[in-house]
Amino acid sequence: MKRRNFIFDIFSVGLMSSLSTKLKAKNFNFIPKVRSISTWKTKEANHRAGLMLDKGIDGLTAAVAGVAVEEENPKNSTVGYGGAPDRTGKVTLDACVMNHLGDCGSVLAVENIVNVASLARDVMEKTPHVMLAGKGAENFAISEGYKETNLLTEKSKEDWKKWLESEKYRPIINIENHDTIGMLCLDKNNNISGACTTSGLAYKMRGRVGDSPIIGSGLFIDNNVGGAVATGLGEEVLKTVGSFLVVELMRQGRSPQEACEAAIKRIVSSNTQENKFQVAYIAMNKNGDVGSYSIEPGFTYMDYFRGQNKEKITESVF
Repeated sequence: MKRRNFIFDIFSVGLMSSLSTKLKAKNFNFIPKVRSISTWKTKEANHRAGLMLDKGIDGLTAAVAGVAVEEENPKNSTVGYGGAPDRTGKVTLDACVMNHLGDCGSVLAVENIVNVASLARDVMEKTPHVMLAGKGAENFAISEGYKETNLLTEKSKEDWKKWLESEKYRPIINIENHDTIGMLCLDKNNNISGACTTSGLAYKMRGRVGDSPIIGSGLFIDNNVGGAVATGLGEEVLKTVGSFLVVELMRQGRSPQEACEAAIKRIVSSNTQENKFQVAYIAMNKNGDVGSYSIEPGFTYMDYFRGQNKEKITESVF
C-alpha cells in the first residue's frame, strides 16, 4: 500500500505540474497583476504606462515614458514644457525616479531640458550620484544628447506678465485639475517603480525647490511593501517626509488607503498656515491594492488596471 501510494503521489505531482505548465502557456488565470496609477487627470500619460506594462516592460521604463507625456504637454502649466515660470520669468524643472531595487536619481532647478524624469534616471544609472542640480544637471543632460529647449511658451509668458501687475504670491489649489505628475507602476515581475516630475509652484522665488525631486518626500518605493507619491504644496509634504511616511504606515500593516489618510491627517493636525492649500497622496502596495486621499476636495487620479484606464475621485479631509 505504501509503495502504491508513493507511485500515485508521484503521478499526481507530475500530472499537476504538466497541467500547470499548459495553463500558464494559455494564460489561464496566471497573468501577473499589473497596474499604473498617476496623480491628477493625466489620462494619456497613465494609459501609455499601462499599455507598456501589459507588454511586459519594466515599471521604471513605463513610469518615465508615462510622465513624459505631461512633460511634453504645453497645456500643462505645472509640468515640463509650458510650465509656469518663477518670479524672474525662468522655468525650472524638478524630478526624481526610484526603482524596485531602491536605486534612485534626482534633478533640481533644471532649465532648458524637457524630459527631466528621464534625466533623473540617467543620473541614477550613469553617474555615481543620486542628485544633480541647476547648471550641472543641465550640462550633464547636454552631454547625454538631450536637446536644449526654451521651456517658456507664449501662453506661460503672457500669464507671467499678467501676474507681474500685482505680484501677489500664494499657493493656488487645483489649477485646471492638474499639478505635479507622480506615477507608480507595478510590472509583470511584481516590482514597483515610480517617477515624479514638476515645474514647481507658479511664480516661486528663484531657486525654490519643493518635495517632488526629494526622495522620501515626493516619491518613495520599498519593493517589499509598496510605493507612494505626493502632489500639492511641497513645503508641507517636506515637513513630514510624506511619501516615506505613507510607505512606512503600509509596512506597519495599514492598507494604501489607510496610510494615505493617516499621512494627510498628520499634515492637517500640525498645520499653522492661514491660507488653504492642497496636498494629496496616491499609494500602491505589492498586492496591487491602491489608495488616495487629499486635504481639499477636487483631487483625482488615473488608474490603469486590467486594460481599463479610469479617472477616480479622491475623498478629502474637508
